[in-house]
Amino acid sequence: MKSVILIILNLAMVAFFIYLYRNRELLSYHHKGRWWLTWLAIGVITLMDEFTSIFYVPAEAYRFIGLGAIVFIAITSVLIRFFSTRLTEIAEILEQHGLIGGGVYSFSYLVLGPMVSFVAVASIMVDYILTACISAVSAVANATSFFSLSEPMKLVLVLSVIWGVAGLNILGIRENARFTFMIFIGAAIIMMNLVVSGILNLDQGSLGQLQQSAKIAAEQVQTGTWSGDYSRFISHIAFCILAYSGVESVLQTAGLVRSWQEIRKAYLFLGLTVGIVTPLVAALALSAPIDFKQHEGDLITHYASLLNGVGFGILVAALASVTLSMAINTAFVASSELMERVAHRYGFFWLIATNRRQSLYRIHLLSAAFFSGIIFLTAGSQSLLADMYALGILASFCINVGALILYRYFTGTKDVKYFTNRAGTLVLWVILLSCFLFLAYDKHYATLLWGTVTVLMLAAGFLVSRSRGPEKKQIAQADSEMDMILRLAESDAPEIHLYFRRSEESDHSAIKDNEAYITFFSPRAGIPLRTADNHYRFPLTKISLYHRILSLLKVVEYELPHRQVVVHFGWPLSSWWDRMAVGVMVFNLMRLPRMFPQFEFDIRYFRRAPAQAQPAAARL
Repeated sequence: MKSVILIILNLAMVAFFIYLYRNRELLSYHHKGRWWLTWLAIGVITLMDEFTSIFYVPAEAYRFIGLGAIVFIAITSVLIRFFSTRLTEIAEILEQHGLIGGGVYSFSYLVLGPMVSFVAVASIMVDYILTACISAVSAVANATSFFSLSEPMKLVLVLSVIWGVAGLNILGIRENARFTFMIFIGAAIIMMNLVVSGILNLDQGSLGQLQQSAKIAAEQVQTGTWSGDYSRFISHIAFCILAYSGVESVLQTAGLVRSWQEIRKAYLFLGLTVGIVTPLVAALALSAPIDFKQHEGDLITHYASLLNGVGFGILVAALASVTLSMAINTAFVASSELMERVAHRYGFFWLIATNRRQSLYRIHLLSAAFFSGIIFLTAGSQSLLADMYALGILASFCINVGALILYRYFTGTKDVKYFTNRAGTLVLWVILLSCFLFLAYDKHYATLLWGTVTVLMLAAGFLVSRSRGPEKKQIAQADSEMDMILRLAESDAPEIHLYFRRSEESDHSAIKDNEAYITFFSPRAGIPLRTADNHYRFPLTKISLYHRILSLLKVVEYELPHRQVVVHFGWPLSSWWDRMAVGVMVFNLMRLPRMFPQFEFDIRYFRRAPAQAQPAAARL
């Protein structure tokens, strides 16, 4: 009966993939002189990255949590899908600001500034370094699970894999969507056989283990106090978070698709594939009668051998080695793209020099050296690498969600189509931050690595941003306050009107010599276009927007003491819940009439014609 079911399953899957492959635009298409990837191509590339965690995370989670890992891996999957909706939201925000790709680095740079962005770079680089290291170790462990090799020989094989992949990248050999999809087809067929075989082989003992897992998981988070329950819950989630590494890769590859809508579809695809398969495979393997201490590095391949024989186990081991090697290549490519973005922004063009094959060979050599150093430092221990990896992932997650909270606080949701619940985002950030703090306290090696890399990146970032920061070019293009004062002083009108406008508000009236339209802009977002001769753009640097307005009004008061000044602000339309910063800003503006009693202050709302109506957006 089992053989018949598997034959039908394989025939159905082969027919399905043949049908899909007949679509010429399944993975890429040509539009306006450029080739673009589809959401399926992006989803498959990231899936292959996430897919590798199936081969080592169940054993790692079981080592720390025990049988309750079955439940907590599933709970973590739901949490990650919740997190992916926030990454979709970030993708749309970055697209609106013209920052395509870069992921957490680009978003933290936009919201939090260059210094915090270097913390993000450090966290991401830790992830990429450990992606390569842990994937290489696991690939060798799975490939040699049916052979007896000494530890020094395994270490040599691990280093050979790393430098071999580095050589492929230096030669310019990179994965493309079609090749990745072919690997995905093989992986999907093998894993579906594994899952279906595991379900058919469930017996009373395995079902009893699953029930026992739910009971143990419930008991583990019932310590008698709410703080103890929460601490235990956080620690278990932190031990399982590694199962979903690579979820940010979709956001990192946003520059390969036409719009953020493709990113949204790719995350939905991941939720319906690895989001279900990972906890399911973990549940099947951990409920099987296996000596987990003896099979920490090859749990899934050993489980496959128990299901369908040694031949199927070898097939799964080969799949593990191939996919894990692809994850190493992904780490090389992703780290080189990240460093290229940073180097290009700050003018280190020597680092991003390419060879005849258009390969960033210098970055690849440095990456291989870093990867090898980590392997020597940890002696190829998969458990130490997993601990370090999880901390770096959580650090980047916390930065992403924290930056999103701040962005929504100051900007609101009126300028976007896709946005998530802000209370849910705050809860998610608290959970992720708690997991990060737990691992930072519990895993000293991980904390040492992440802290060392972060300190080095911050030191380098401080020096680089001061001398090479691209913000300086934007500030240099800004207008001078004295230019505005001199223009207003030339007017014969008894009144001077100052209109404060956001950068996206360009509905200026006819140009008058006694009027000035003022926009404050963030140098990181770029200077807005000048919409009129009396439109002045001033940068926001180290002080808040309110204090920047205050200092400008003091200059006007000092330079034009005998003129009647009328200060105009737009009427805020955003709700307090949607954008509490509006309420804070209005509260601060209410203090201005007492500080400048000789000025007139006006907050007005101008009705727009129905044909020109736009979504309500709060003015300053």
